[in-house]
Amino acid sequence: MTQEQRVLDYIDKYGSITSLEAFQDLGITRLSAKIYNLKKDGYEVSDKTEKCKNRYGDDVTYKRYTVKKMTEDNMNHIPNIL
Repeated sequence: MTQEQRVLDYIDKYGSITSLEAFQDLGITRLSAKIYNLKKDGYEVSDKTEKCKNRYGDDVTYKRYTVKKMTEDNMNHIPNIL
């Protein structure tokens, strides 16, 4: 299984993914590269910028990624990444 497929499976199960979740749960350190590959392969990936405080109380921002649900119609246009 590719890391891109792991990301897709995670999003399918949990609805979205962040870099921290990708690292902690999947061992993927460069989520943005996997998202880039998915977009290049035709997946409709959206992102939303979120904010929180780090352990020092500083504001930090990060992206939360989601993928549009695939239907029979748009699956025919997606290359097989497996």
